Amino acid sequence: MRYFEDFPIGEVMERGPYVVTREEILAFARQFDPQPFHIDEDAARQSIYGGIIASGWHTAAICHKLLVEGLLGQSASMGSPGLDELRWKKPVRPGDSLTVRIETLEARPSVSKPDRGSLKFRFEVLNQHGEVVMTELANALFARRPAS
Repeated sequence: MRYFEDFPIGEVMERGPYVVTREEILAFARQFDPQPFHIDEDAARQSIYGGIIASGWHTAAICHKLLVEGLLGQSASMGSPGLDELRWKKPVRPGDSLTVRIETLEARPSVSKPDRGSLKFRFEVLNQHGEVVMTELANALFARRPAS
């Protein structure tokens, strides 16, 4: 179990990989982001992307899945008050293998609620070629380590 105190500033971790399938790209986009280059093969081929790509929101959801499975699920996470930045840098395509790199940027103990602290992270989602496809600056709340 990792608590607020267990995230030193500058620490870098990687989680993944996760292979993105054509079927899940289509299913996610049909439900949440039905733009032609996400759901229509012909329209996608004629677009600036030259083929089907994942919704950026799908990429963000995969990033979060990797975070929960590889870090947050084994920590004293108390949720998040939000993001400061989210950028989609390159398209994610069927068959891409995604890894998330997590860097701890800031750690601030709460003054008003001494049982918790706030952490700021930079997430970079990379494909199998080492290319950054998405970046995110995120804030998270973590419980402080209980007194022994």
